[in-house]
Amino acid sequence: MEMINLLILDECHHAVKKHPYSLVMSEFYHTTPKEKRPSVFGMTASPVNLKGVSSQVDCAIKIHNLESKLDSTVCTIKDRKELEKHVPMPSEVVVEYDRAASLWSLHEQIKQMEVAVEEAAQSSSRRSKWQFMGARDAGAKEELHQIYGVSERTESDGAANLIQKLRAINYALGELGQWCAYKVAQSFLTALQNDERTNYQLDVKFQESYLTKVVSLLQCQLSEGAVSDRDMKESDNITSEGTEPDEIEEGELPDSHVVSGGEHVDEIIGAAVADGKVSPKVQSLIKILLKYQRTEDFRAIIFVERVVAALVLPKVFAELPSLSFVKCASLIGHNNSQEMRTCQMQDTIGKFRDGRVTLLVATSVAEEGLDIRQCNVVIRFDLAKTVLAYIQSRGRARKPGSDYILMVERGNLSHAAFLRNARNSEETLRKEAIERTDISHLKDTSKFISVDATPGTVYQVESTGAVVSLNSAVGLIHFYCSQLPSDRYSILRPEFIMEKHEKPGGPTEYSCRLQLPCNAPFEKLEGPAVCLAACKKLHEMGAFTDMLLPDKGSGEEGKRVDSTDEGDPLPGTARHREFYPEGVANVLQGDWILRGGKSCDGSRMLHLHMYAVKCVNVGSTKDQFLTQVSDFSVLFCNKLDAEVLSMSMDLFIARTMITKASLVYKRAIDITEDQLTVLKSFHVRLMSIVLDVDVEPSTTPWDPAKAYLFVPVVGDESIDPFKEIDWNLVEAIVQTDAWSNPLQRARPDVYLGTNERTLGGDRREYGFGKLRHGMAFGNKSHPTYGIRGAVAQFDVVKASGLVANRDALEMQSYSDMIQKRLVMADSFMSSDDLVGRIVTAAHSGKRFYVDSICYDMNANNSFPRKEGYLGPLEYSSYADYYCQKYGVDLIHKEQPLIRGRGVSYCKNLLSPRFEHSEAESDETLDKTYYVFLPPELCLVHPLPGSLIRGAQRLPSIMRRVESMLLAIQLQDVINYPVPASRILEALTAASCQETFCYERAELLGDAYLKWVVSRFLFLKYPQKHEGQLTRMRQQMVSNMVLYEYALSKGLQSYIQADRFAPSRWAAPGVLPVFDEDTKDEESSLFDDETSATKGESRREFNGDVDYDDMEDGELESDSSSYRVLSSKTLADVVEALIGVYYVEGGKNAANHLMKWVGIQVEFDNEEIEHAIKPSNVPESVLRSVNFDALEAALNIKFIDRGLLVEAITHASRPSSGVSCYQRLEFVGDAVLDHLITRHLFFTYTDLPPGRLTDLRAAAVNNENFARVAVKHKLHLHLRHGSSALERQIRDFVKEVQEEISKPGFNSFGLGDCKAPKVLGDIVESIAGAIFLDNERDTAVVWKVFQPLLHPMVTPETLPMHPVRELQERCQQQAEGLEYKACRSGNLATVEVFIDGVQVGVAQNPQKKMAQKLAARNALAILKERETTFAKEKGENGDGKKKNGSPTFTRQTLNDICLRRNWPMPFYRCVNEGGPAHAKRFTYAVRVNTTDRGWTDECVGEPMPSVKKAKDSAAVLLLELLNKWYSS
Repeated sequence: MEMINLLILDECHHAVKKHPYSLVMSEFYHTTPKEKRPSVFGMTASPVNLKGVSSQVDCAIKIHNLESKLDSTVCTIKDRKELEKHVPMPSEVVVEYDRAASLWSLHEQIKQMEVAVEEAAQSSSRRSKWQFMGARDAGAKEELHQIYGVSERTESDGAANLIQKLRAINYALGELGQWCAYKVAQSFLTALQNDERTNYQLDVKFQESYLTKVVSLLQCQLSEGAVSDRDMKESDNITSEGTEPDEIEEGELPDSHVVSGGEHVDEIIGAAVADGKVSPKVQSLIKILLKYQRTEDFRAIIFVERVVAALVLPKVFAELPSLSFVKCASLIGHNNSQEMRTCQMQDTIGKFRDGRVTLLVATSVAEEGLDIRQCNVVIRFDLAKTVLAYIQSRGRARKPGSDYILMVERGNLSHAAFLRNARNSEETLRKEAIERTDISHLKDTSKFISVDATPGTVYQVESTGAVVSLNSAVGLIHFYCSQLPSDRYSILRPEFIMEKHEKPGGPTEYSCRLQLPCNAPFEKLEGPAVCLAACKKLHEMGAFTDMLLPDKGSGEEGKRVDSTDEGDPLPGTARHREFYPEGVANVLQGDWILRGGKSCDGSRMLHLHMYAVKCVNVGSTKDQFLTQVSDFSVLFCNKLDAEVLSMSMDLFIARTMITKASLVYKRAIDITEDQLTVLKSFHVRLMSIVLDVDVEPSTTPWDPAKAYLFVPVVGDESIDPFKEIDWNLVEAIVQTDAWSNPLQRARPDVYLGTNERTLGGDRREYGFGKLRHGMAFGNKSHPTYGIRGAVAQFDVVKASGLVANRDALEMQSYSDMIQKRLVMADSFMSSDDLVGRIVTAAHSGKRFYVDSICYDMNANNSFPRKEGYLGPLEYSSYADYYCQKYGVDLIHKEQPLIRGRGVSYCKNLLSPRFEHSEAESDETLDKTYYVFLPPELCLVHPLPGSLIRGAQRLPSIMRRVESMLLAIQLQDVINYPVPASRILEALTAASCQETFCYERAELLGDAYLKWVVSRFLFLKYPQKHEGQLTRMRQQMVSNMVLYEYALSKGLQSYIQADRFAPSRWAAPGVLPVFDEDTKDEESSLFDDETSATKGESRREFNGDVDYDDMEDGELESDSSSYRVLSSKTLADVVEALIGVYYVEGGKNAANHLMKWVGIQVEFDNEEIEHAIKPSNVPESVLRSVNFDALEAALNIKFIDRGLLVEAITHASRPSSGVSCYQRLEFVGDAVLDHLITRHLFFTYTDLPPGRLTDLRAAAVNNENFARVAVKHKLHLHLRHGSSALERQIRDFVKEVQEEISKPGFNSFGLGDCKAPKVLGDIVESIAGAIFLDNERDTAVVWKVFQPLLHPMVTPETLPMHPVRELQERCQQQAEGLEYKACRSGNLATVEVFIDGVQVGVAQNPQKKMAQKLAARNALAILKERETTFAKEKGENGDGKKKNGSPTFTRQTLNDICLRRNWPMPFYRCVNEGGPAHAKRFTYAVRVNTTDRGWTDECVGEPMPSVKKAKDSAAVLLLELLNKWYSS
């Protein structure tokens, strides 16, 4: 209260008695020191909320009491005329109506029904409640006493509600007439019949039987007078319209068909009044409304006393054609059974404000706070009960010239008296507020309230100041019980048992015993002020927070959200991404890399360690370039860990060959700084070409954080390591003058301005990156700027001085050509020396390996056509081609042409890029494209081809080495002996696309972490219920928390989350320039020209990257040492590390890792013993449980049988000293999840992570556990108190038995019947009980549950969820999938549409189950179509579709491979041809079966797309497999 400056109370007249206003003032305001109290500003239409005031003194006393309570002074306006300028006063009109005719007979019959209902309710409550609840034993008498009101609803529970409805009908009968009463009864019955509980709740069926009688009674009386025979027949079929049945509350009046045709109502209204069908009061109201038929912008509010009148009158108006100008709606509050939700109220008021509704029929809820300026008529259908209501309802007429109509029964003295009293009281109140009456002589009378500044009996928390008093304690206890974990079968609320104590000669005293639900920390409490004492005890036990609110866990957790208020993703989610620096292992650091250069001491020695890169080819290839590679070594300052040397990595060089690479330690060597300078220059020259980054050795920056050098070596290993370095090659490359020519350095195309990425053009179309810094002729525009496929005119090349003056070269004689000497662009070269070298094309800047010299071809040869092109020749010869396209006239046209193949960009060799087969296919060589180049346009590159090819392997090798060194570094930090290779696996995300990732380990770590934390919380907090434990666990293991742990330990620097791209890799001295993204293609190591006629490279690029769409590891431009990681990846790595440590070192290793991360789950043994106490179950309960049968089903004997009783006790069963199973379920769920996940992990070691996740989901789910419970008859021992649950279990058992009867059927939780969650829960709770009963030994739990869970799901028996299967099939075929759902009554209908065509439909009470069944039906139809298509294809001998229906053959083939644990099918392109606009593809497919080896290769038919070609081949292979395995 001290923090508030101004307290505003609207409608402050409510501050009396126990209203919250009054309690706030008395318990908080008046207990605060006066100097710290806020100012109070109250607003009200009348300070007195009573029927009136008897005198001026009485009025003064009431105003004084309100002033004392609010610590304020009442004041009002003196001059009413001034107020009316702003708030006009409506004119008051009194309309009289006649008394309604008595319908005594009908009233009496309905009253007799009320008596019968009460008797039936009392009779049912006297009988054993267990008869209605399906329980198998009566149990203790105390349980029988407690069951009432605690669990299942019975006849007696429905009686109170039914009596209210009967009285509402009786009221409508007397006030509104028989016609309206019939509509009320019919609406009650319709709403009840649409209640989904009708089938199993006794209270609903009990009400339905009586309401049917009432409807029949009123309907019989409608056979004459107001209703025609035709309407009688129609009335038999009254149904609900316009309101969803599941939205109708009990007693709500849905729209219904008319009882009598509207065209008759006006004609017979007089007769209807005479017969009592419509009351004179309703008739008078209709006449009033008709007077406003011509009123412009008519807007009226009718105030009624009862909710039933507010709901039925709009339906009456809707059936009268004469009132068609009225658009009517109801407005009621939410303190009754026919409540309106706040959003519905606001919607109705909004419609009234904008004119979509012109007439509101409202209860007193509309008297306060409703400000509609357009309202011009207010009608009091029922007179107000208080002066305040009279004043407030009049104030709703805000428009000038409004009417305030009061409907009064003719001759009714009480109505007339109220009107007089209301008018007099209003004037008395106004006068008293202006001229205060002296009441000082009455101070001692009891009429004055005393405001006590000292607090009464309260409990206050000192740390927060939170207070609970005697008044608020009862409500707080009710609220606490409502927040306890429960389901639809249990109603958790406190029970109060009052006892009367009479003392002879003394006053009678009362005491109360409080009974809390069975999952509360304590169950019973007795004494004075029992609720206040309970609040105090609950706070002391930790069930209440220091704010005296129910504790939902360690801290308040609201709704689950994925983004902040600003829309930013929350930490811990996959969408939350941030930049993190890329980590480099400390062992790679070395200042020695900075030495060398012009100012160095050339003779100073450096001590380095030399490691040879050893490559062993596995497999063979016909491509000689793949095996002709140079050898390298790497120089480091420090010795590397032995685990790095033991590591072997697979490099995916070609389709049929894998190279196993490793590092081998040679020995330490000493070199001088001069030699270091030379080696650094060589390293930079080599890697700048390999990585395509143009840098100069003399100016490039060196980073001591990553210090190593690549050096070429000779093949002889027997010599001294120093001499093993190929110094001759190093010096030749470093000292050559060729580097002065920009065309020989990296990125010659950029220098020439022919690179499309650096041209302007349309960035959106071509995705061009930024211009490299000042390299494309500075800021000058190139003549070919902005043209796709641009080339540099050769005169530009000549003008640049990059090639020698061709006119000055003398033509070589024929004898020179015989000697195989060729005229190159800048020199003469022997043809034998040229083969295997690299040449740079001076006209385009592209580089090619020289494959051979074509002596049978020269520039005069005819130029080849494009494949499939039949038009006229574009170029007559090669010479003509170079002349027209590049503007160069060849001089030496008679020289043989060079056959070359493009030098590829450096590839990621760590990711499997090929589909493997047994033998090599010719496809690799077939796809190699060659170009034919005139030697005079070629510059010989200083780097040999074999050196480049060998160096292109180094980035991939060093990426793995650097990752391994980081893993070793992390291993040292964690300080627990686990192989670094397994740590590297835990640090590698699936997005790296390497042969290993953390997903399998993460699955195991997730289950283990959940288990350990659950055990810790269960044992540490024995008094917390399951809801609190679940929230606390979530806060300990949520992704957000794990993400923060990962950040605190710096794991972001160790994680490998991006697919390795050499273009983004930083080699020492050669830093990448991030102006584009390189997309690696699935081809051989060398990227080939697509055509001999095109100069474009096949390398593709992406343009600007949207940060929100980045994948893990992607980089923005110019962010060389940073990468993007999602925070979920960091959280996943923590779980993966836990999984790896658990696999390698058991629970001790995993617990060590968790402690290092910061997850504290250790506790003292004393705490455990304190938490686990022998249960104290009454003997009567123990006798009621068949332990022999239950223990026989489980095949284990319990030491503490009380745990087993708790494990089978549902919250709907009154405890009588036995807790429900919720806490045991909490720990049992975690232990089963851990044990099953561990079993699957170690059983299926080669299963892909996604498939393992599917197995776990199929094995660990409530549906599967429920079927286990039924199979072993555990459901027969469930102790509960719910007939609804009993019925659902019975239905489920029947469905499961039908499932089991199907041969070979096992749904693993994907059956057609939705299981009651309770059955799965008791399986988990029994697991928790076994765990606790056997000294917390999980081995015993698995020994019991492994046979119970048999047969467990396997990859072969794993069912795919129909919804997921259908989605994947549609994605394979690129077809649109859509579900449409609607609900009618208790049934949900779901339709499946594929490309707008309905292919499946299903109905079920549960929407999710209906969706699953609809998807299953759709799959059955699609597979039937597929089979039909295959048969038609066989009969007709062609593969054309007959009806355009989609086929899913590839997906079907993949499913078979997954189920049988086969490798994925191997597809091979047999032929690809045809013109560009009509290409045809032919594919073959085969699969390696585990039992019969490779199948024959099935070749499909030519198809216009690769997907369809593969489908065609897959159809044939499916037929082959069908023959193999069906015979």
